[in-house]
Amino acid sequence: MKIIDKTGLTLFSTLMLIISIISLLLIFGVLETSWIFDIIDVILVNTVARNIWLGLNIFFIILAIKCIFFESSSKERTEYKNGILLENSDGKLLITKDTLENLVNGIVKGFDSAENVTTRVELDKENNVRVFVNLSVKENAVIKELSTNLQTKIKNSIKRTSDLEVKEVNIKIKDIEPVKNIVQE
Repeated sequence: MKIIDKTGLTLFSTLMLIISIISLLLIFGVLETSWIFDIIDVILVNTVARNIWLGLNIFFIILAIKCIFFESSSKERTEYKNGILLENSDGKLLITKDTLENLVNGIVKGFDSAENVTTRVELDKENNVRVFVNLSVKENAVIKELSTNLQTKIKNSIKRTSDLEVKEVNIKIKDIEPVKNIVQE
């Protein structure tokens, strides 16, 4: 929470506390309404007090408009852009893009016919996960079968480890690596 938001919340809470206490004192007869009207009369008649009261009112109006209509961009919010925040009754868990990218890289490296993998994970505001994988394959690889197996395994692994649904797994084959023959002497 930004300092402006904290200040606004503190001032609002203090103001509501004062109004509530004065209202209770009026209801129980500890204060008389004439006392309140005397204070208001002094504020409206005295130029300095009126200007201070006007400034406070303008400040509270602007602060209220800011707090109601404008969202604060906190550090926590920017962290969400780098990952997905999961919350439950025990606390919060932030799963970063790096974590998901490392998970995908590990899965791809588990396939013998895949080499030189780079991964990019995109997250949108609705926590939709899109995975983009660039890799080289060995020349003996069956690309269609490899890509289908990769897509399925990546989706299942992310679902199993993080309980996140993957909307897309996009695979780009950037190169075909020749199989190296080992010559024995």
